[in-house]
Amino acid sequence: MRGRKSGKRTGKASVDHRSLGEGGQRCPADPIVLFQRWFRDAERAGEPLAEAMAIATSTRHGRPSVRMVLHRGSPRAGFVFYTNYNSRKAADLVENPHAAAVFHWPRLQRQVRIEGRVEKLSRAESERYFQTRPRESRISAWASPQSARVSGRSFLIDEYEKVAARFGDKKIPCPPFWGGFRIVAECIEFWQGQPHRLHDRVLYFKKRSGWTFFRLGP
Repeated sequence: MRGRKSGKRTGKASVDHRSLGEGGQRCPADPIVLFQRWFRDAERAGEPLAEAMAIATSTRHGRPSVRMVLHRGSPRAGFVFYTNYNSRKAADLVENPHAAAVFHWPRLQRQVRIEGRVEKLSRAESERYFQTRPRESRISAWASPQSARVSGRSFLIDEYEKVAARFGDKKIPCPPFWGGFRIVAECIEFWQGQPHRLHDRVLYFKKRSGWTFFRLGP
């Protein structure tokens, strides 16, 4: 997982203990508006990787697995991440195209939880993003047999060097086995830490038109 440096760190973060709704932090009708506000807050607070999220998938038989990935792009189009399509998470999503994700921003005592169906990005979207990655990361995408057993680190280094030599100074294309997924959110929960463990939890549910939301007990 390689991330960009998040927003400029401004020292110790100030936790906003105003409650969600009820005269505190406003709960907009659209949860994406609130997510974008909180994401900007996390960057300003100096969270090391504000875009990092845990992604939970499961097989068709319900066996779960979870890992950290990086959210890319605008959440308005869904929560997007990229991976090797031969990876375990990709195999899970082929069998069971649903996932859950969570962003955790401890400096602000906040987390955002997402559930929804998952769809593959178009080839054009994946190729376009791939070309924005550092060249070394593009080489690694070709070199690493993600989630497959390997003999040792020396194997990975040898494969990396072979790929680097193969492409030389030429443009490195997006591997056919690499690309993105999009979580299309069906529910989004916002959690704000509060004193005495009386935390705020506000859950948004997607409707045919727009969203509805309500408060949950902590």
